[in-house]
Parts: sequence; structure tokens; C-alpha cells
Amino acid sequence: MAERVLVVDDDEAMQFTLREALAARGLESVVVASAEAALEHLQAEEFDLVLLDVKLEGMTGMEALPRILRLDPQMPVIMITAHGSREMGLQAIKAGAYDFFEKPFKMDELSVVIRRALERRSLVREVSTLSDQLGTRLRFENIIGSSSAMQAALARISKAIPTDVTILLCGENGTGKGLLAQAIHHNSPRGAGPFVTITCASIPEGLLESELFGHERGAFTDARVAKPGKFELAEGGTVFLDEVGDLSPATQAKLLRVLQDHTCERLGGTKTIKVNVRIIAATNKDLERAVQDGTFREDLYYRINVVSVRVPPLRERKEDVPLLVEHFIRLYSAKLGKQVRGFSAEAMALLLAHDWPGNVRELEHLVEHALVMADGPVMGLDCLPTHIVSYRPRAPEEPTLTPGGSLDDTLESLERKLILSALQRTGGVQSRAARLLGITERSLWHRVKKHGIDIEGIKEHLAEG
Repeated sequence: MAERVLVVDDDEAMQFTLREALAARGLESVVVASAEAALEHLQAEEFDLVLLDVKLEGMTGMEALPRILRLDPQMPVIMITAHGSREMGLQAIKAGAYDFFEKPFKMDELSVVIRRALERRSLVREVSTLSDQLGTRLRFENIIGSSSAMQAALARISKAIPTDVTILLCGENGTGKGLLAQAIHHNSPRGAGPFVTITCASIPEGLLESELFGHERGAFTDARVAKPGKFELAEGGTVFLDEVGDLSPATQAKLLRVLQDHTCERLGGTKTIKVNVRIIAATNKDLERAVQDGTFREDLYYRINVVSVRVPPLRERKEDVPLLVEHFIRLYSAKLGKQVRGFSAEAMALLLAHDWPGNVRELEHLVEHALVMADGPVMGLDCLPTHIVSYRPRAPEEPTLTPGGSLDDTLESLERKLILSALQRTGGVQSRAARLLGITERSLWHRVKKHGIDIEGIKEHLAEG
């Protein structure tokens, strides 16, 4: 369906010009001669943009502007006048207009602004639709994960949600960093604004700056028209920079400027553009090492690392596997037309034994695969991929004596390593670690004291990511 523009102008020649120009650009238009008529149409019909003349008989455009925005606060309104001034334009923009044009104007220039406004309008609607579709799934407290490792990460994030600080999500691919970023935005004060994702590694270096910051006409060979960047389109919302560790040094410098000054410039442009966005970044790389290696700017690292959160891999929170399986069965069974209750005990045992190198994403694809293969209400071993059925845990390395030490020294060292590993896997919860080790909680307590293990230090380290 073509996007709809409401044209409000009492000049018949201008009405004709705008109607024809909009039609030539694939836009549907409704033309009225008064602000009163415009308000009636806006109450009865759906529009994507309003072109509003300032000087009208009866109610003026400036008087109509706040009434239009009360009907739809996200409606882009472009003001047009033959009797304008720079002061009037600033007044209109302060009152909520998207932009301001003085007659006579070039239709190509107005078209660029119209397209930019419509793109932003579309993004706002996508955010609203996404929120409706996801519903309570994006409520932060409903992110799936009851394990101590995941709960520690969520507790850390929850403290940063009400603020506007930059958040860095660290973790392996497939751990759910993108979903967490959406949840942070959805539950933040910016939740009604756009959420714009930029996957830094998937966009060619030559195009990435244009995607981020936009470009002016003629900035490069194929730049036939000006185009706003993602930071402009995300005005009032959140920009999610996925795989931020893959940014080039030149783009890192421009991103630093956005974080420091909240401004940017389009490629080929000289105008400084103010941007009002929150940044959430994500990476699967060790940015501290990248800083040491000189491939990532130290000043940018500290800017995006105001609050850092390590999202644990699935192998460190296997107690969440049954919950995730249940969620994905609900998600895909209806789509595939299957009535499935779950996996058999044997199949679930294999899922719990698997190391999940692809993390939650791998588990999601496996459940979808199993549902396709299922013939009944319970999915057995025959529904699982071969690599899961044939999976065998790696045999532990054969222990060797500690260099220069006795058998007792080696056993003490091995015991300490096993206790530390169990405590890290269970988020420092001693009762769970004891069950994992097959000993009593009291026995674990004595061994922790004997080895001088700092439980609180382990918990703080895990929380910091």
C-alpha cells in the first residue's frame, strides 16, 4: 500500500504541483484547503505525513500544528509558506514540526525530506508493532533464564535500564545479546522511540559510514540523493551496534564523536547534525586485548564500556535448557502445525549433556528441526540430528603430577581446580556446587576454607563479566 500524505494548502496551483509530484514518487495524497478540514481527515483516516501551509484562511498552520500532534504525537509535519522567515521556521520546529520550507522551493529537495520523514515514521511503527508482537516476552523480568549465571547478568542490566548510559554486552555468538538489547530498549524511558540495529561486520567497510551517518548527494559515485544515517533515523530511541569490535579505525573515530558530542556529519556534508540516541553495543571479541593490540581505540572502549555485562554461554547455564526448549516448542509448534508436548527423557538427557557451541541459537534451530521430524506428541532420539545423538563428552585429560610436587600436592591442586570450576559454573552458589561435585554442602564448606577460596570474589567477578 502506498504511503499517504495529507496536503493542506489553499493555493490551487500549489495543490496541483504537490499532488502530481507526490504521485510521481509513488505516494498517495489527499488535498484540502483548510486546517479545519485537515483535522477532520486526520480523525477519520490514516496518514503517514502532513504537508501544512502556514498561511491559511481561518485557523492558521501554526495554530493547527499542536492540534495535529495531539491527535498523533509521532506524525511528521512539514511546514510550507510563501511568507516565512528563519525565525518562523525555528518557531515551527520548536513547536514540533519535522521541517520547514519557504516558497519557492525545489521539489527534489522537499522529496528528500519527505522520504526521510517517512522512513522515520516507518521505524516508529515497526517499533510499535514489534512491541505488540513480542508482548510480555520483552518484559525484562520474563527473559528466559533462571540459572544463577543468567540471573546475575540480568540483575546487572536491570540497574542500567532506567538510565541513559552506554551498555556493552559481551559474549559468544548465539547467546541472545540482540534480544537483551531489545529488552533494554523496550523497558527504558526511550521504549516508545525507534530501535535501530546495525550489524557492523555484515556491512562492507565502504558503505558502513554511510549507513551510520548518512550521506549527501554526490558524496560518492552512486549517491544520487541525500540519505539520512541510522543515527538520525533513531532520533529519540536506541542504536544497537552489534559486533562493534569489527569497526574500522576511521569509523571508530566518528563513533567516538557521537558519544562525546552527540553530533555527527553526513558523508560529503559540512552540516553538524545533533543526535539524541542511546547506544547499546555488543561484541564476541576481547576488546581489552584489541585495545592492547592497537586495533580498537582505548578512548572509544571506555566510552562504550560504561556498564559491561557478560552474557553467559549456554554450557554455563544448562539448567536453562528445559525452559528454553519449552519456549521454542511453543514458538514453532503452532507455525508448523504440530501438537507436541516435549522431548522424551532419553532425548532431553542428550540435550543436557551437549556443550552447545552455537549457544541458544543452536538450541532454537535444533528444536525447530525436531518438530519437523516429529510424528507424535513426544520427540524421541529419532527426531534429533545425528551430531547430537552421537555426541560423547570429551574424556578428561589424564592427570599428571605437579612439577616438583608429590602425589598429595597434585591431588590438592586438582581438588582446588574442580571446586573453583564448580563454583564458577553455579554462580558461586555452594549448595549447587556441592551437588555438582557429589559431596555434601558441609564438606564443600570445609574444602573451600582449606583452599582459601574467596566465594564473594567469585560472585563479584561473574557479575562484572
